[in-house]
Amino acid sequence: MIKMIMFRRFRVLLLMVFLVACTMHIMIDLLPKLEKRGAESDDAGCQCAHHPAGEAQGWGKQRVRTAAEAGWPNKHTLRILQDFSSEPGSNHTSRSLEKTTATAGGRAEAARRLGLSAGKAEEHKPLIGDAARTVPARDVSRLTALFEHPLYKIDLPALTDADTLFNVNTDIRFYPRATGGQGWQTDDGNEEDEEFTPMSEVSAESYPNWLRFHIGINRYELYSRHNPVLDALLKDLVNQKITSVAMKSGGTQLKLIMTFQNYGQALFKPMKQTREQETPPDFFYFSDFERHNAEIAAFHLDRVLDFRRVPPVAGRLVNMTREIRDVTRDKKLWRTFFISPANNVCFYGECSYYCSTEHALCGKPDQIEGSLAAFLPDLNLAKRKTWRNPWRRSYHKRKKAEWEVDPDYCDEVKQTPPYDRGTRLLDVLDMTVFDFLMGNMDRHHYETFEKFGNDTFIIHLDNGRGFGKHSHDEMSILVPLSQCCRIRKSTYLRLQLLAKEEYQLSSLMEESLLRDRLTPILIRPHLQAMDRRLRLVLEVLAACVEKEGHNNVVEEDLVGDTSTQRGPGHR
Repeated sequence: MIKMIMFRRFRVLLLMVFLVACTMHIMIDLLPKLEKRGAESDDAGCQCAHHPAGEAQGWGKQRVRTAAEAGWPNKHTLRILQDFSSEPGSNHTSRSLEKTTATAGGRAEAARRLGLSAGKAEEHKPLIGDAARTVPARDVSRLTALFEHPLYKIDLPALTDADTLFNVNTDIRFYPRATGGQGWQTDDGNEEDEEFTPMSEVSAESYPNWLRFHIGINRYELYSRHNPVLDALLKDLVNQKITSVAMKSGGTQLKLIMTFQNYGQALFKPMKQTREQETPPDFFYFSDFERHNAEIAAFHLDRVLDFRRVPPVAGRLVNMTREIRDVTRDKKLWRTFFISPANNVCFYGECSYYCSTEHALCGKPDQIEGSLAAFLPDLNLAKRKTWRNPWRRSYHKRKKAEWEVDPDYCDEVKQTPPYDRGTRLLDVLDMTVFDFLMGNMDRHHYETFEKFGNDTFIIHLDNGRGFGKHSHDEMSILVPLSQCCRIRKSTYLRLQLLAKEEYQLSSLMEESLLRDRLTPILIRPHLQAMDRRLRLVLEVLAACVEKEGHNNVVEEDLVGDTSTQRGPGHR
């Protein structure tokens, strides 16, 4: 009898413990929601405390409050993230840390306010800035003056159908919903969901900016000098909602393919180094980090040089939880998310180098900088041909490439198609100058659009290993120029112009980079290094002119039909 009573009491005790545990579990789950609801009611009840800069409601504003008062992330959100990798269905659901969304401007303002409130006692240097706020006051913009110079107003030859990448009326049919639901209607008033609409039936202004960028590509350039679509596309890269993320296959380091709400796509390279860090002296060029700010700076340098051969690139501050983890369907990617000992959200993905827990990409606490490069047209629509760079490095710790030991190597290149005619060799030498100004040693291949054959420009892709060392000028990058002693006249004159005090390459780059959301992109030593390297390029060309004569070094391309000019192999 006594045993039975004790057994019943024990069962009652177990039941009570179970009920207490359930109650605590429910309270922990509901606590963040109750705090949020209470905060919202406080805001609604006191309109007098609102500040014009804080009108935007949503995640950004809540984040500032919780970071300052309750710490971030809280236990509830940490538990969600720590359980994420074991949830089989979590890649199909969107369970964000933040239940509300803010506009891009609100997020930028919230991030700025967070930095200021978190470090009032110390100097804070914001990474996100408004170009209009940070551009130094000048009577005349150097960049505007540069683009008004006659060298930057040279007209292209008249374009024919053979010179444009797409024939708008016949080559492309555009899926209407890719414009983000702009009200495309059929004749009977119903929205068209299934059929493709010929592009000629609607105005070009209604196309998404990424498609307008693709349509503008021609034999001579990726985009025109003053095309308003370019600035609009750069804004899209920063502001468009990210709907899906996947890892890019191939490559040595982690890169993500991001798809936007308007069906555009971009390649995301996350931040791996701070602005001040240089490439370690013992690193080989092929094992160097790929820098997001180098991709951004390369795009701006390409525009300043008037090449226009780098696809548009913009910097963006990405929420790793809401804009990567919650929208990816790549299980290999989301399984690598974890919380660091410092309570920061981290992930590392899969790649050949630097994809491990020791080299994880961590946010602050879940925000990470990165570069977004607009995609070129799909290969099914516009095929590209990949060419091996004649001055490709050996990518070996001990071996040297042929051009490194043969001073007459360029003579052999000049006799080899496609470098024996047309402008291909001059394009390679333009790319040589471009890479030397950045300090980029990693140019093993390049691409061209197949439709244009050999008579077209080189696309300057993959510039992430530039701007690694501001204290060192790698003269071996200039070997193609010193061996061949050839340069376009337009390139030569622009380099001389950029060396003048009234323009000055570093000042132009500084002004151009202020337009990016992540400014400052380059620190002062990197800007000064470009001025120094520009002088070295001009010294090499001066030595060539002295040795070969001006007419044999400087190739005329400013007058007449370029197709009838002598080939670069001619002497």
